[in-house]
Amino acid sequence: MKLDIRYNNHPQDSKNYDTNTLRQRYLIEKVFAKDEIEFTYSHHDRIIAGGVMPVDFELSLPVTKDLGTDFFLERRELGAINIGGKGYLILDGKRYEMAERDGIYIGSGIKQVVFGSIDKKNPAKFYINSAPAHKNYPTVHIPFKNANPNKWGAPKTLNERTIYQYVHPAVCESCQLVMGMTILSEGSAWNTMPCHTHERRMEVYFYFNMETDTRVFHFMGEKDETRHLVVANEQAVISPSWSIHTGVGTSDYTFIWGMCGENKTFDDMDFVKMSELK
Repeated sequence: MKLDIRYNNHPQDSKNYDTNTLRQRYLIEKVFAKDEIEFTYSHHDRIIAGGVMPVDFELSLPVTKDLGTDFFLERRELGAINIGGKGYLILDGKRYEMAERDGIYIGSGIKQVVFGSIDKKNPAKFYINSAPAHKNYPTVHIPFKNANPNKWGAPKTLNERTIYQYVHPAVCESCQLVMGMTILSEGSAWNTMPCHTHERRMEVYFYFNMETDTRVFHFMGEKDETRHLVVANEQAVISPSWSIHTGVGTSDYTFIWGMCGENKTFDDMDFVKMSELK
């Protein structure tokens, strides 16, 4: 496993960063690699985000000194959504088939987590979010048809989209992790606009389903000190609780969002007026 450690950044410091420093602090440039576990550990609420792509062999969550526990999920919970070909998970000997867009919530206490692909020519790609957990909740397999859909936005404002809630109180229980996937309609480009913050939770955005020559301009920072990151396909952005998070693409795209913090209330947002953005 490759684990990239990212430390907290104060908003007063962040507004002075140049483009390269912003990208080093907040952009996760590499999420998937063949037969690798690519994780980023952020000290913002201690979320772990990243990808697992088994091709030639199965991959297992390792024991790591960075967590200080006897096994990866001893004091953590985990959500995963498969954005690749058909795959499977083996959790303490029990197998779960994972089709494209299938998700799963894995509660704390699971000792062995094994990831595999059915077809090495079209491997599974498991996008992962993991957060500290204070108790165990049951593992729940979440096929795409069981994710909770919410339609937001409109064609006129270029932000028509469907938000699919996976790890969410409407679907399953969790300690603090909330996770889902947003699919933009054709012709729409903006996500999460009007934008907002939520001091009670941080968030990670993972952008995918993008062509090679398309980009998303992800806006971050305080509402009156905004900055942006240019994001390519299958890259992610760490969004601290004090930062806005919104983006516009050169074409439609899909993104997976994951949050952890004080609560699991999806609509607990502090919306920002357009007149306040600078």
